[in-house]
Amino acid sequence: MKREYDVMKIIQPSNLELQVLAVLWEQGPATARQVLEALPDKKERAYTTVLSVMQVMEKKGLLKHKADGNRHVYSPTVRKGEILGPFLRSLVANLFSGSATHALQHLLANAKVSTAELTEMRALLDEAARKQTQSLKEEDNL
Repeated sequence: MKREYDVMKIIQPSNLELQVLAVLWEQGPATARQVLEALPDKKERAYTTVLSVMQVMEKKGLLKHKADGNRHVYSPTVRKGEILGPFLRSLVANLFSGSATHALQHLLANAKVSTAELTEMRALLDEAARKQTQSLKEEDNL
């Protein structure tokens, strides 16, 4: 399928577009009404607003749809990493001078993070350190 826009150039989708993608990545294919009901910010929006955004996203190559009777069921055409990777790198570069440490410090200081999430973060950091060490060892052996 040829996309009208190159997805890698779409580094910063709008807040609403990100929410639509988040719903579809989490729940799978859905109608515009189902997406509207599941949007994480819980703002009151008209059905036609969400439908219009999803139609624009389809033109951009971010979504596709299949007809199901008189309804359109939408699904993402991009993986989470294709959008969130460049988005997060840009966010860290532009707001935190490229420092992932400063970004994490800000997140921890300004978000409610559960003990379970902290444990998971520690495990992710340990795994990243292990991979970094392994990569350095492999470079030394070359």
